[in-house]
Amino acid sequence: MSSTQIPVIETQTERTDLPLVVMPTVIPTMLEPLTACLPTLRDLARVRLHTDTTYDEETIVERMQGADAMIDIGLHISDHLLDQLADHVRCFAFGGTGVASFINLDRTRELGIRVCNVVHYGNHAVAEHAFGLIMELTKHVGRLDREMREGQWAGMDGLDLYDRTIGLAGFGGIGQTMACIARGFGMHILVWNSHLHTDQAAQFDAQPVDDLGDLFEQSDVVSLHLPLTQATAGMVTAKQLDRLRPGSIIINTARAEVISPGALLTRLQRGDILAGLDVFDREPLPADDPLRQVPNLVMTPHVAWRSDGANRNLTKQIMQSLAAFYRGERMNVVA
Repeated sequence: MSSTQIPVIETQTERTDLPLVVMPTVIPTMLEPLTACLPTLRDLARVRLHTDTTYDEETIVERMQGADAMIDIGLHISDHLLDQLADHVRCFAFGGTGVASFINLDRTRELGIRVCNVVHYGNHAVAEHAFGLIMELTKHVGRLDREMREGQWAGMDGLDLYDRTIGLAGFGGIGQTMACIARGFGMHILVWNSHLHTDQAAQFDAQPVDDLGDLFEQSDVVSLHLPLTQATAGMVTAKQLDRLRPGSIIINTARAEVISPGALLTRLQRGDILAGLDVFDREPLPADDPLRQVPNLVMTPHVAWRSDGANRNLTKQIMQSLAAFYRGERMNVVA
């Protein structure tokens, strides 16, 4: 192998009778847990893991030649790429929950291609990251560290979370984990969810709110934990964002598409609220995106779901969903 070649991890290479599963691009920290789960597909499928990161569609198509299934963690499948793979790929196994952001599910249904996701793999990882954004916006630790290294000592005041109100839009596994953390800070908790039962909220000392706009108006911090579906796309409107009080905070570690296009940027440009974002309409975020120029904003590159525990959970589910596919069973099937 030449110095320019990228190592490839392969299993059961002699079993040419078995279908081929390919992961054409990888996040490096995923390699160890993925490799540990490879025995799950023994005698069911060969596996080929490429050990570098690429988003080049031409390279993806080349690496996917002959593949019956694809493992996808973080790669957006354009309709153009999907059409090039559709003649031989029968299953996409995604390492995430909101796969509608990554592939055209209506198109995969038309093509008869199975799409699998993973569920509840990173509730704690995402909730902890959301609170990391909240803490940076209220305690400024990262900013103060940078100023200290530049020789400054003036510092700045922080904001207390104690006795303030957090509004959780969405109350699944992540939202409930957020409620547990918020209780530890002594926060009041409001919850809006499309199918919320009062007794469920009561388990977390949370107060249910019937109207999403009321949640925005009554909260000091609003954190979005809505899945992306046809019903939730654009659910958060400019009108609701207008109801955020000056000085309040909005956090999105869910999906950018649950907010009406352009509405959050317009609200932030007024300069009277703060925001922490881990998800964006276009990913990777273009260098000229106007969000990069918003001063009252903390951004991270869609990494809330990435932690050691979440990596282990999602890679295990990926392999289990593929094993189910080859056994003629169903697991985590979304299309």
